[in-house]
Amino acid sequence: MTALLLPMSILCGLILCATAVSLLAVHRAYHLLRQMEKGPGVSHQRKDDAGVQELRDSLEALAAQLHDLQKHPPAAPLPGMPKLSLDLSKRSHALRLHRRGEGAEQIAAALDLPRQEVDLLLKVHRIVLSNV
Repeated sequence: MTALLLPMSILCGLILCATAVSLLAVHRAYHLLRQMEKGPGVSHQRKDDAGVQELRDSLEALAAQLHDLQKHPPAAPLPGMPKLSLDLSKRSHALRLHRRGEGAEQIAAALDLPRQEVDLLLKVHRIVLSNV
C-alpha cells in the first residue's frame, strides 16, 4: 500500500504543478494582451493618424493645383499642329529684300522667320540661278 501511495502523491504533485503553471501562463497572456492594447497600439495609432493627415494635406494641395490649372490652362500650342512654313508671299518678299541688298538676318527679322530658313531659301535660290 505504501508503494501505491508514493506514486499517487507524485502524480498529485505533478498535476498541482501543471495547474499552477497553466494558471500562471493564462495570467501572463492576459497581462500581455492588456499591454498590447494600451502601449504600442496608441503610438501606432498616432503614427497612422499622422500619416493619414499627411496624405490628406498632399491630396488637398494637389486638388488646389488641379483647380488652378483648370481655371488658368497653360497657353501651349497644340502638339502635332505643324507651324506654317515659308509660304509663297513670304518667299517672294524675302527674295525681293535680298535683291535690294538686305542680309539674311534682317530678312528673318522683317518676316518673323527663323534665320536658318532664310539662309536655306537664299542657298536654294543661288543654286537655281546658277543652273539657269
